[in-house]
Amino acid sequence: MDRRSLEQYEGLSPFEIKDFLAKAALKTANTSALTYINAGRGNPNWIATSPREAFFTLGHFALTESKRVMDLPPGIGGMPKAPGIAARAAAWLAANSALPGASFLAEMLPWTIEHFKFEPDKFVHELIDSIIGDNYPVPDRMLVHNEQIVREYLQWAMCGEPAPAGKFNIYAVEGGTAAMCYIFKTMKSNRLLNAGDTIALGVPIFTPYLEMPHLEDYALNIVDIRATQENGFQFSDAELDKLLDPRIKAFFLVNPGNPSAIALSDAVIAKIGEVLEKRPDLILLTDDVYGTFVPGFRGLLGAFPHNTIGVYSYSKYFGCTGWRLGTIAVHEDNVFDKLIAALPEETLAALDRRYAALTLEPRKIGFIDRIVADSRDVALNHTAGLSLPQQVMMMLFSLSELMDAKKDYQKGCIGIVKQRVRATIEGLGIEVGPNDHFDYYYGLIDFEFWMRKYVGDDVVNWVKQNVHPLDPVFKLAEDHGIVLLNGSGFDAPAWSVRVSFANLPEHVYDDIGRALRSVAAGYVASFEASKTK
Repeated sequence: MDRRSLEQYEGLSPFEIKDFLAKAALKTANTSALTYINAGRGNPNWIATSPREAFFTLGHFALTESKRVMDLPPGIGGMPKAPGIAARAAAWLAANSALPGASFLAEMLPWTIEHFKFEPDKFVHELIDSIIGDNYPVPDRMLVHNEQIVREYLQWAMCGEPAPAGKFNIYAVEGGTAAMCYIFKTMKSNRLLNAGDTIALGVPIFTPYLEMPHLEDYALNIVDIRATQENGFQFSDAELDKLLDPRIKAFFLVNPGNPSAIALSDAVIAKIGEVLEKRPDLILLTDDVYGTFVPGFRGLLGAFPHNTIGVYSYSKYFGCTGWRLGTIAVHEDNVFDKLIAALPEETLAALDRRYAALTLEPRKIGFIDRIVADSRDVALNHTAGLSLPQQVMMMLFSLSELMDAKKDYQKGCIGIVKQRVRATIEGLGIEVGPNDHFDYYYGLIDFEFWMRKYVGDDVVNWVKQNVHPLDPVFKLAEDHGIVLLNGSGFDAPAWSVRVSFANLPEHVYDDIGRALRSVAAGYVASFEASKTK
């Protein structure tokens, strides 16, 4: 496709460009012997089976409990009752031990009760009543037992060692995307971020973080804190020093990165700590969905709980994007409550009016509970909260990981994506050294960086003068039937492409590597041909 034709796509999100690429790639696959390959999406092609088996078997027991209370001929049951339910669950599981997931549940229930010191009937009743979904979420932010379980899971998934002191308050939400929307809305509603304010983004970054601040709803200014490939996609001290500017109210980042797939190093985390010593009012928001793919991962929520809003989604690790399971975590001792309390009296009075229907003392509503209220436009706060069956699935995912002392599931997931990365590297015909911060979930391949290293500056300069930066992804689609996302849509280098190692079988990744090498070779050939004219 010529340069002028490609210019029309420059303003589109890479997830929208993907649809055009998919059509071109499908057309190529249908008219040739090539296989259609879509490595543009991050949706994993594996799932966690044990907690799902447990979920569906638990549902069978829940229905027996419903019918125990009421069982009318038209198929009408009752609401399960708590007294004695833990003993009945143990007996039922023993009698139905051959059912898928029964052995997991028979181990999980006593393990959880002992580990968290839960009252058995209260915990089991929360599971059973919730999986039926016959009530509103109470408390609306998160079920009592679920919050304690997820809190410990997030300590492992997001915080690392040493575990921070104190307690995180958690809001269970409809995936990481809902978390983003709710946080932006509450920061605006509570005047923590106002139109015309400045935030910093750790780029490259997941596209919505680039797009949302520019919406008229928020109208924020952005300062880029850039991680470059030359620096191993870590933030340099010079870049992080930009955060010392008092005009910057918040720093948003994805860790490990999307699309870079690199987790923050200990040195970078320490440097952010130095910034916070000088900027104790700086808000940090960290989206750590890929942290579970880095053994020993430690995020900003663990390092700086006072300043950090933690966003996590279960989607990638457990293969459950369709379940829409996410969390927002805020420490009980946090800067957000302090910043709100320090607002001018006129602003506080306005916020009192906003939340007046919820409590006699609106100023005592914590930031995390303001997020809950704002997620339902305050007036519907009493019906807020993630659906109860979703919360049961969240509990079972969390418990399956907490009970896995050897971390066999984590090793298995990492092993899947590692093999796909190796296949791609073999197809590319290059050598890549080890990197303890790499999560293997995505790969960012920069044509300009690659060509400068392997074929020289003359070729790169010619390509940049004569070829549009979107040409590589369209060539891959039109000539090879392969869909990758353009890195520029993530504020990554203009000539880069993002490969997802999550969603395709291993054997196709060497084809992707060879196709990438073929596109680069085509540019070299065009350069050589231009010299003979």
